[in-house]
Amino acid sequence: MTRPTSPLDPEIRILLERVSTATLATQLFKRGFRTRFLTGVLPLRPDKKLVGVARTLRYVPMREDLDHMGVFVNPEMPQRKAVELVGPGEVLVIDARGDRTAGTIGNILATRILQRGAAGIVSDGPFRDMEGIRQLDFPTYCAGPHANTNLCAHHPVDVDVTVGCGGVLVEVGDVLVGDSDGVIVLPRAIAAEVARDAAEQEVAERFVLEKIQAGSSIVGVYPMNEATAEEYRAWRIKQGAR
Repeated sequence: MTRPTSPLDPEIRILLERVSTATLATQLFKRGFRTRFLTGVLPLRPDKKLVGVARTLRYVPMREDLDHMGVFVNPEMPQRKAVELVGPGEVLVIDARGDRTAGTIGNILATRILQRGAAGIVSDGPFRDMEGIRQLDFPTYCAGPHANTNLCAHHPVDVDVTVGCGGVLVEVGDVLVGDSDGVIVLPRAIAAEVARDAAEQEVAERFVLEKIQAGSSIVGVYPMNEATAEEYRAWRIKQGAR
């Protein structure tokens, strides 16, 4: 099946695996983006770094005559369909409207997503079987646990459409990066430049941190004045020689 978007460039993926969501938020802020960090979406595995491109699943409020156990046998049911579409390097992003009254996915479907090679799962609603999902060897993010099946609150309607997750607009193909702080969404068109500038920022902040740890004031150091910037350039040359 043709993918709806191209894979992430391996060089960009490596850079994004090395930088924090906080650094990426700063780089996005410099470009005028101030609302790209998902609110209320927390990591089940803070030790696992998330980097991948978005595939999406959208829920709307349930209706009793439409949402019953019989829908699960239909392979075209959007939740089931999304599980069988997400692939290597992709993140299933679930728009649950921030509703916390039912799970959005459980450990069996999460295991299938892992087996398909996906990079992770992000939902702004809860997970069912959360401890089982936590034990899976890939990054997952949600709004907490809830034992109710998704059909108690959610009606799945769309796959691979623009969604809102954690208060953030997510388009198919956007780049998601997650760490112990949470998840940030990079518009695909600027992901490469943001990744490169974020990598440079983290090197500069390592230099600044070393100075602060050595007793320096933040004045003229964070942010750097010209004298500190000159010192930083010399430090970079020395680092490159090692």
